[in-house]
Amino acid sequence: MANKTETTVEEKLRALYDLQLIDSRIDEIRNLRGELPLEVRDLEDEIAGLTTRMNKLTADLESTEESIKQKKILAEEAKGLIKRYTTQQDNVRNNREYNSLSKEIEFQELEIQLAEKHIKELKAQMEQKKEIIAQSAERLTDRESHLSHKKSELDGILKETEKEELTLTKEADVYRQKLEERLTNAYNRIRTNVKNGLAIATIERGASGGSFFTIPPQVQVEIASRKKIITDEHSGRILVDAELAEEEKLKMDKFFGKL
Repeated sequence: MANKTETTVEEKLRALYDLQLIDSRIDEIRNLRGELPLEVRDLEDEIAGLTTRMNKLTADLESTEESIKQKKILAEEAKGLIKRYTTQQDNVRNNREYNSLSKEIEFQELEIQLAEKHIKELKAQMEQKKEIIAQSAERLTDRESHLSHKKSELDGILKETEKEELTLTKEADVYRQKLEERLTNAYNRIRTNVKNGLAIATIERGASGGSFFTIPPQVQVEIASRKKIITDEHSGRILVDAELAEEEKLKMDKFFGKL
């Protein structure tokens, strides 16, 4: 706690700017792989959906095939009845019995026609479902191949960046330790609320790099003196002079180059 009290404002500003550079580098690493986990998850969801759909269609096909079998059995039974009724007509004793059998034969013929109509419709449905299954299978193969590629890409990026991110995170903690909790909290709050997570802005051509609003000359002098922490009234970012920013960038570039 004593060391933090003795830290000058300039040292705090440098620590804040260094922390910003490190956090921005971490952001870049996370953004690099940022979309990939989402893409992998979306592909996995799509593959699961396609698989479920294909399983349902396959089950429907089996059910349709069973329905066709039942319709064929019904048609065969009707043909058997027609044959029986036709034979019985040869042995009838009167017209009433003959007409009654004729009606039964006519009814069974209608049953056969209806069964054949249903069979035709069911076969058309089967062909349609088979076509959808074939298209889904082709799509599934493509998505699985794409998923394998994306997973490989993500694994490669993770392996490349895991070590660097861990080192940077530890280094960021070192710089946070140089700052009092109040200042760290303010930095984190600003970073959360501003675009691109940039909590620190430099003075560029007399304006804040965060908002591009002109900074009054007297305020610019105060910022350059590094005697107190000043925030941009428009963007809320902590302001540092360009010279300090350039010096810290050169220092951190050397550190990044060793990673």
